[in-house]
Amino acid sequence: MTPSTAIIYLRNYFYEGVSATSKRDIQMQLEDRTCLVTGASRGIGRGIAERFGEGGANVVVNYRSSEDEAHEVKEVINEGPGTAVVAQGDVAKMDEVQSMYDVTAGEFGQVDVLVNNAGITVDKKFSEMTREDWDRVMEVNLGGIFNCTKVCYDDIREAHEGRLINISSVVGQQGNYGQANYATTKSGLFGFTRTIALEMARDGSTANCVAPGFVETDMLATVPERVREGILERIPLDRFAEVEDITGIVAFLAREESSYMTGQVLGVNGGMEW
Repeated sequence: MTPSTAIIYLRNYFYEGVSATSKRDIQMQLEDRTCLVTGASRGIGRGIAERFGEGGANVVVNYRSSEDEAHEVKEVINEGPGTAVVAQGDVAKMDEVQSMYDVTAGEFGQVDVLVNNAGITVDKKFSEMTREDWDRVMEVNLGGIFNCTKVCYDDIREAHEGRLINISSVVGQQGNYGQANYATTKSGLFGFTRTIALEMARDGSTANCVAPGFVETDMLATVPERVREGILERIPLDRFAEVEDITGIVAFLAREESSYMTGQVLGVNGGMEW
């Protein structure tokens, strides 16, 4: 075998053999990890839950009212290498969050990864926004984060490389017309994430935040076409995100390769400035 032939052989072995094995190892790095995803019955939450299932995780699919959709997600995960259970609960209500945790602990044991994804919008110009509109969004989008993190905090802190992943939004970075309440909650996650990251660091667990741009979900589908066109003009990559663009980043944060990243806000927004 000539030197050049040997180089080609080794290159092919590495890329076709070793890399294939490495790819599977990366995909299965969540095997036996218990991952709780709030708001997992549809949209980004569903994508995250199914991505974790592909990685071999034990996945808790939380939902508030979309029971049929949550069970669909469970079935998809259970058909692959992962294992899933469904847990109903309104994240704004501490007693329901505790019940959700009890389902998780009873089925899988401690929580290794918590993804705080659940959230709502009540969109109005500030001049027309009521205190009830404000409080409802705060109650779910920030109060729910507190409830879920509080209930799972000791598990994550004591887990081997536990992970807290908060889903924010580019709206929290830029603001958005008619979303003073929503933007406030999403920007509030930045300070919360960084603080929890500091408090958990000595235990080797991490907290990070993902701030997606505009994603092709049911929510975006309701936006009028002229507004969609205006948003696209602000996105250098000239397209809306697919759910997969977000789930890949979240999966990375859940795996061991991200063990030296904590307290960060990752903007996944197609290059939008803020």
